[in-house]
Amino acid sequence: MPNSHGQIRAAASLLQRMRRRVAARAVSVRNFTTSEGHRPAIIHKRSIDILHDPWFNKGTAFSMTERDRLDLRGLLPPNVMSPQQQIARFMADLERLEEQVRDGPSDPNALAMWRILNRLHDRNETMYYKVLISKIAEYAPIVYTPTVGLVCQNYSGLFRRPRGMFFSAEDRGEMMSMVYNWPSEQVDMIVVTDGSRILGLGDLGIQGIGIAIGKLDLYVAAAGINPQRVLPVMIDVGTNNEKLLKNPLYLGLQQKRLEGDEYISVIDEFMEAVFTRWPNVIVQFEDFQSKWAFKLLQRYRNTYRMFNDDVQGTAGVAIAGLLGAVRAQGRAMIDFPKMKIVVAGAGSAGIGVLNAARKTMARMLGDTETAFDSASSQFWVIDANGLITEERSNIVPEARPFARKVKEINRQGLKEGAGLVEVVREVKPDVLLGLSAVGGLFSKEVLEAMKGSTSTRPAIFAMSNPTKNAECTPEEAFSIVGENIIFASGSPFGNVDLGNGRIGHCNQGNNMYLFPGIGLGTLLSGSRIVSDGMLQAAAEWAR
Repeated sequence: MPNSHGQIRAAASLLQRMRRRVAARAVSVRNFTTSEGHRPAIIHKRSIDILHDPWFNKGTAFSMTERDRLDLRGLLPPNVMSPQQQIARFMADLERLEEQVRDGPSDPNALAMWRILNRLHDRNETMYYKVLISKIAEYAPIVYTPTVGLVCQNYSGLFRRPRGMFFSAEDRGEMMSMVYNWPSEQVDMIVVTDGSRILGLGDLGIQGIGIAIGKLDLYVAAAGINPQRVLPVMIDVGTNNEKLLKNPLYLGLQQKRLEGDEYISVIDEFMEAVFTRWPNVIVQFEDFQSKWAFKLLQRYRNTYRMFNDDVQGTAGVAIAGLLGAVRAQGRAMIDFPKMKIVVAGAGSAGIGVLNAARKTMARMLGDTETAFDSASSQFWVIDANGLITEERSNIVPEARPFARKVKEINRQGLKEGAGLVEVVREVKPDVLLGLSAVGGLFSKEVLEAMKGSTSTRPAIFAMSNPTKNAECTPEEAFSIVGENIIFASGSPFGNVDLGNGRIGHCNQGNNMYLFPGIGLGTLLSGSRIVSDGMLQAAAEWAR
């Protein structure tokens, strides 16, 4: 005769489990509460599926009650750990790994750190953001610039699991249905790139999605956006990078980039699709090449809730830095329209900064046409072909307002195409602003020429990213120009020891200090567009 007592115990246990499951499914889903006592989350998954979902996985932090309700008992080690204990354990492992790579070159160090953090992101998103927030100053350079540039360059080899969405030229006609493949019913922030101009690294094709992921990490960590309501997007319209086109392991379309109306039609379809499903979403355009950055901004800015971080975000950070420099020089803010500024770089970032700075100056002077003309005369813009003047035949429309008048530059002993050293020497600027993406552009000769600045505290902003693209290092600037300069860079550098207890402070002028606030402010205010006035106010407040 079978063991009736054993059968009864088994049946009772099974009945108890069935009751728990029926109760758990009575409302089709089951709530579970975080250990901090926050509002319960609604979860549709159970058992191992929860542990494989980084949105809901809490690892060993699941309480025993939660393990019973969600069929997790036996799938985790029995010791229930608090989130703080989990972070302490992770940080101990991270420190051990840091020790192993500490003596190696800097790039492998940074990439190793990124891999470790990315693996945590893949398995436990809540813990990942807790770690990132707890050490934002230390880890922002890993998840964002400068390491994100290295990640993008190696993305095809680093790819393990998808994060975000990929829309390609092959998906034309399908995007409206594709957006419903994303599991979130609500998305607040999208960062989108076409990979055509990633940082100062050029065309990286589909691998540029790394920049969108890094930007959204900062939206979550710095602005508090719900990580389940952000979406990184890559629009793959091909690549003109020959190395990628010949690489059999490249994950994107191996074809030349679409141009003209074909290109526009892909972006149009994407914008219509995402705003159809999520009409209140904010779309941040990121690292589009200059010829498309301005056109797409003007095409969509009055119709959709969007902005371009390279054109508008960089401009806001630069204006904040320029206004801060006026204050650091001990001058009245009304003196800003009198500052002489040499700008190296006339791409989307450079033109964006010029337009914003001119508007700020003109407003201080009365917002008249004369004020705009006066403001324009404070800039000397240099691109790859030298100083831009009215003599240039192929000047881009966006740069035309800043072209120097021939008679005026002749009086200064300059001419069309004059080099950076020559311009700095003759103009004696208050500010030397680098947005060129050319590493080392501020050579010893250029910095020596800055010693002739008419300002007692000249400002040198080497804003190009990543680190190797910085126009100069703070050590070079302080050692050549002198200890009284105001220095800022796009990538993070350490302060400079000037000896005798003196410190040369290296400030960071990066979009990361602006775009999370722009996105959050737009979201909270309910504004239907991101206006120039909003960006101007953010820049002036940030100074």
